[in-house]
Amino acid sequence: MLLTLLLVIEVIVAFFLIVVVLLQRSEGGALGMGGGNSGFMTARGAGDLLTRTTWILGTVFFVLGLLLTVVAGRERGSSSVVDRLKVNAIDPNSLNQPAPQPPAGTPAIPGQAAPAPFQAPAPTVGNPLLSQPTPAPAAPAAPQ
Repeated sequence: MLLTLLLVIEVIVAFFLIVVVLLQRSEGGALGMGGGNSGFMTARGAGDLLTRTTWILGTVFFVLGLLLTVVAGRERGSSSVVDRLKVNAIDPNSLNQPAPQPPAGTPAIPGQAAPAPFQAPAPTVGNPLLSQPTPAPAAPAAPQ
């Protein structure tokens, strides 16, 4: 309940922070775009108010982010990810064994042969002066 409430407040603060930042007048340093004298927020007082509001909303945003992290960590308990996965219960010898084969009496699917091993196509080198690509020299076959 608390986590949901904090998350909703965080989203609202983020929205208002975006709005306040977009309302501010450009100082002329971003990508060569200059801020002219035209605009409805040109008074010094309005700029100070928007700057102060930005600082307050930014601070509230970061504090809420830290608070969300602490609350979410406490709700999950003190166990780590490794403890929850029970990595110690896995036998390393069982990981290196081949896949189990079907029993010999099991009939195969009719009309379907065993799949052929995948063969990559031979690489070709494109020559812009010839109309057909020339095959690249064959690499020695890997032992199986």
